Amino acid sequence: QVQLVESGGGLVQAGGSLRLSCAASGGYFSSYAMGWSRQAPGKEREFVAAISWSGGTTYYADSVKGRFTISRDNAKNTAYLEMNSLKPEDTAVYYCNADSSSATVRRGNPGSGSWGQGTQVTVSS
Repeated sequence: QVQLVESGGGLVQAGGSLRLSCAASGGYFSSYAMGWSRQAPGKEREFVAAISWSGGTTYYADSVKGRFTISRDNAKNTAYLEMNSLKPEDTAVYYCNADSSSATVRRGNPGSGSWGQGTQVTVSS
């Protein structure tokens, strides 16, 4: 099973940008669909974005469409989430996940696939 480690979170003002990274090890990265989900305090984890194993297909939650971009570099075993025009409501712990099925990644079930430990993103108003 692949191990995932997120990085790049932090504190940013509204309207700012951050890029999250998800480094994978212990598996064949190119065979996995990758995704990002987030969980705000007191709320359920929600899907943010996903990308197919080849990078040719991407999916986004309506709330981030046009502001966030998911990408991957299979040579570096890393997935990214570029976040622009950040809003206070984007504040959450962001998790990356991986699975051979893009549908599973998009469902964002913490009990399915591999998950990282999360990275905190805080957007101040």
